[in-house]
Amino acid sequence: MEWQDEGLVIGARKHGETSVILELMTRAHGRHLGVVRGGRSKALRPVLQPGNLVSVNWRARLEDHMGAFAVEPLAARAARYLDRGAALHGVATLAALLRLLPERDPHEELFEAADAIATALGDVGAAPMMARFELALLGALGFGLDLERCALTGTRDDLAFVSPKSGRAVNRAAAAPWRERLLPFPRLLQAEGESASTEQLADAFRLTGYFLTRDVFAPRGASMPASRDFYIRAIL
Repeated sequence: MEWQDEGLVIGARKHGETSVILELMTRAHGRHLGVVRGGRSKALRPVLQPGNLVSVNWRARLEDHMGAFAVEPLAARAARYLDRGAALHGVATLAALLRLLPERDPHEELFEAADAIATALGDVGAAPMMARFELALLGALGFGLDLERCALTGTRDDLAFVSPKSGRAVNRAAAAPWRERLLPFPRLLQAEGESASTEQLADAFRLTGYFLTRDVFAPRGASMPASRDFYIRAIL
């Protein structure tokens, strides 16, 4: 068995004396693990850092085996994260979120989004991209929110809140009697290119964080990664 792809490095752990087990989010093969022989060498260690993009060749005797990776660098980004606290917390958060996906389940749109975030980390544009990524991840995991029209009136106009119970959008006027019980639905999650003020970002991460905690982490007996809180504090 053999294939070639490109992958975003999520992490690596020691394997034997000189090798590592590398975890990637690949474009066409989803989240995938493989052994990199000599992965602890001086030449490969800088390549196998979270956030880097690599070209990868995977080989295994059988399809369900872990197999082995041969990697070549495509985009080295990890070094520029080192002096940027938000970027370090951001790449750790991105890796933790990608690990929620089942192994070998392709999600090309999430790969594209994650790779774009890894490129932008440390810049002001990365934060709204991360919030939109969390919203897309909920959908990919089967917990997508119904945000196209108002749950009460059916209108698509002036959607300003989301019900924490149903995950459905609510029009501003229709939401008035229950406003305090609802989650704000910021414009930056409704359309790309919207302004990303501090308030908008806080509302966006509050919304996605609520549903990630309730529907994804809590049922697994897990908590939201601490890196996410550190990242949000760093950007707000």
